[in-house]
Amino acid sequence: MKAIKRTLRLDLEAGKANPAKVGKDLAPTGINLLGFCNQYNEMSKGQMGLVIPAEITVYEDRSFDIKLKTPPAAFLLKKYAGVEKGAAKPGSQIVGSITQDQLRQIAEIKLPDLNTIELESAMKIIAGTAKNMGIRIEEH
Repeated sequence: MKAIKRTLRLDLEAGKANPAKVGKDLAPTGINLLGFCNQYNEMSKGQMGLVIPAEITVYEDRSFDIKLKTPPAAFLLKKYAGVEKGAAKPGSQIVGSITQDQLRQIAEIKLPDLNTIELESAMKIIAGTAKNMGIRIEEH
């Protein structure tokens, strides 16, 4: 088993990683930046237009492993609600809304990365994030 030097997480746009974007975070680890970018872009090319976080494990010998995560809940909520950013004053300001079906879709996408296996619980977690962003969930 290889000795782990460092693990880090970067939120990158699928298929668009380049050494200039990841350099400040990854250069100190000594890994091959172009090699990382090529591998990440290849792994995420089917999800263009989404932010796909990468969990990177860097080993002492400068090799690395990449594990892709699901897009951040806030990113998905903004996309589904069609808004640029969350509310400046959550709780008193509503910037957009999503339907129950959209909430379910987001919860299904996020389920592998949440600490629950129940879809209903996942929906409650995402609904909480939406509320904090000023995104209302429409009742049926």
